[in-house]
Amino acid sequence: MGNKTYYIKNATNIGVYKINDKDVYLIDTGNDKDCGKKIIKIVEQQGWSIKGIITTHSNADHIGGNKVIQDRTNCPVYALGIEKSFTQFPILEASFLYGGFPFKDIRNKFLLAKESVVTPIENNLPVGLEYLTLKGHFFDMIGVKTEDDVYFLADSLFSEETITKYHLFFVYDVREYLNTLDYLSTLKGKLFIPSHCQATEDITNLISINRNKINEISDKIYLMCLNEVTFEDVLKGIFDEYNLVMNPNQYVLVGSAIRSYLAYLYDEGKICFEFKENRMYWKHKQQG
Repeated sequence: MGNKTYYIKNATNIGVYKINDKDVYLIDTGNDKDCGKKIIKIVEQQGWSIKGIITTHSNADHIGGNKVIQDRTNCPVYALGIEKSFTQFPILEASFLYGGFPFKDIRNKFLLAKESVVTPIENNLPVGLEYLTLKGHFFDMIGVKTEDDVYFLADSLFSEETITKYHLFFVYDVREYLNTLDYLSTLKGKLFIPSHCQATEDITNLISINRNKINEISDKIYLMCLNEVTFEDVLKGIFDEYNLVMNPNQYVLVGSAIRSYLAYLYDEGKICFEFKENRMYWKHKQQG
């Protein structure tokens, strides 16, 4: 990949950047302590030491290895803005997704990572690394560009296989996600590594696939609002449309994403809401 840039293929790809002959920075740490231990073993086998962890965003499958690595190496963890708070206090993710205190079935490693001590990323990256803002999937998500002209793109893009299988992936801010896709189309680099995709030299097609799916889901939800519907009606409609299976994790993840789509359509002036008999109904906005 380059003189200094490597990555560990994983369910969540892990970036490794050498700042000198012996020391490396990690980009994300996977979904749990076992992944963290695996990373430590791989790095030590190369004769390297972990000097820092860059957190692209605070989803549990990106920070799950933080604690065990930080405990064993005493390295700092860096994150930006709201991601810093969520990484330091992971209960915020499960609470945010559910919209209240998370019931025990969603207090699991998929939605609730272990806490780590976090330092603001601003002005703290070593020479050869820079971060880029990639909002949309989560609050203050970032990507990382290395001196070798390699881009780690976090969850700004999902693979065609994932989209074909699950259709709906988590998006916090639909408008910002679309803006990020536009921004990604301007990047020039040697290699691009999304967190859940194969590394690629060209992300043009991947950008189109992600944008098309966002627009498809927006259109489906808009059509559902032709008649007055509640949030739960829309949620069921999406699960039925794509043959998804409801469980506690999917309920909160997909449910939160659906609320974001409704907010997007409302802010775009395409739908409106009304309260009747103590229920909130979404419907098409009357034109004129």
